[in-house]
Amino acid sequence: MNLAVAFAFVFLTTVAPWRVRSQEQRLLVNMTLVPNARASRALCLDGSLPAYHLHRGFGAGQDNWLLQFEGGGWCNDLTSCLERAKTRRGSTRYMTKWEVFSGILSNNATLNPDFYNWNRVKLRYCDGASFTGDAVFSNRTTTLYFKGQKIWEAIIRDLLPQGLGKARKALLSGCSAGGLATFHHCDDFAKYLPKNASVKCLSDAGFFLDERDISLNHTMRYFVKSLVQLQGIEQNLNRNCTRALYFPDLCFFPQYALRYISTPYFILNSAYDVYQFHHILVPPSADMHGHWNRCKLNPAECTPAQINTLQGFRLHMLAALRPFYMNSRIGGMFINSCFAHCQSELQETWFGADSPTINEKTIAEAVGDWYFSRDRTKKIDCAYPCDATCHNLIP
Repeated sequence: MNLAVAFAFVFLTTVAPWRVRSQEQRLLVNMTLVPNARASRALCLDGSLPAYHLHRGFGAGQDNWLLQFEGGGWCNDLTSCLERAKTRRGSTRYMTKWEVFSGILSNNATLNPDFYNWNRVKLRYCDGASFTGDAVFSNRTTTLYFKGQKIWEAIIRDLLPQGLGKARKALLSGCSAGGLATFHHCDDFAKYLPKNASVKCLSDAGFFLDERDISLNHTMRYFVKSLVQLQGIEQNLNRNCTRALYFPDLCFFPQYALRYISTPYFILNSAYDVYQFHHILVPPSADMHGHWNRCKLNPAECTPAQINTLQGFRLHMLAALRPFYMNSRIGGMFINSCFAHCQSELQETWFGADSPTINEKTIAEAVGDWYFSRDRTKKIDCAYPCDATCHNLIP
């Protein structure tokens, strides 16, 4: 099985005229390789050095840090990982050397009012296991490095002397597979920073469900099991979680790991997350005849029966989040009803005149209010199709 081997959403969006900025006005940030990573074999799948992009903070934000894990799916077998190693998802050799910083990474106070002047870092993703693996495969012709955990540690060690080690405020964030990575590294991140620092974590589109597909198969569960075994992930999962579950590999799923995270946490997710809709609820293996194709392309084309299935998925997500919603006094949530995936890096969904809202609050406002304790933010949207603010960004 090869689920989401090359998965990545690259949004080439057309936005409202008031928000369009010229090529010259876009914030482009250069790549930084981590040369010391080689000593600890903290290498990408193909053996290349890991990398990040850092844009320095200024003014009141010069001692504050926001780290953003890049997303991009996973590889769970040798074939898919070999393929991935020849792309930007498995090698810094194929990555763009300059990255656009927008949304939560923007340096524009109008577009990113709470974090624009922080030190902002994008951690490039090249291991195929949400920065959690620690293994090596080698034969006579090929070596694959499953070293996501070591990459995470190497990048942190590179950033600490650059000011991260003296951070006053810090937010660890990520999108998709990067959002999943925040669940696994949140508490560890806090341990690196001063005890008096305000350290919190944000997952965007990373709350992947352990859910049966429309054929009642555990497609995602079996995918995760093979991923954990291949990349040596179990040793890096939350130990309290793995001791508690009969199947410790399930701790890769956020719904099982979340209760063991002690650092303040914010969950940003769509209740109809497009990736989960297409690959967990209705994977190609469960829809061989393409009955869901039109529905996947446009929710308005879904039949009543398909809408009922999607509403059931939403209810399962809310049920998985209920303990967090009810019991966490320091946690935040923004669960909207948009057909989207990753909403913090895209300017039009993060903060703008027509951004998605719940009770007239944008995602950026909700995250900022939670981080700075301006408001206790736990927002759950009404069910589709009630939210007229959604962009429904189905690729």
